[in-house]
Amino acid sequence: MKMIVAGAAIGLAVLGMTAPADAKGCIKGAIVGGVAGHYAGHHGVLGAAAGCVIGRHHANKAARENQARENQQHQRSTSGSRY
Repeated sequence: MKMIVAGAAIGLAVLGMTAPADAKGCIKGAIVGGVAGHYAGHHGVLGAAAGCVIGRHHANKAARENQARENQQHQRSTSGSRY
């Protein structure tokens, strides 16, 4: 089972190197999910897949929040009063 988890982690790392912009949050989530799945019932691969999806969701959410914050700051700086 350790070989499966190690293989999945290496595979995800290789995929992450080929497209780092698309893998934000996935690698970290897959590692955490794989370890949690392994200890929760020897389901490391399922945990890694779920961790990847959840990590990607959180990364997208953080990116949207950062973009909204930047847009709000830009609007404040450009809509200031001009006396």
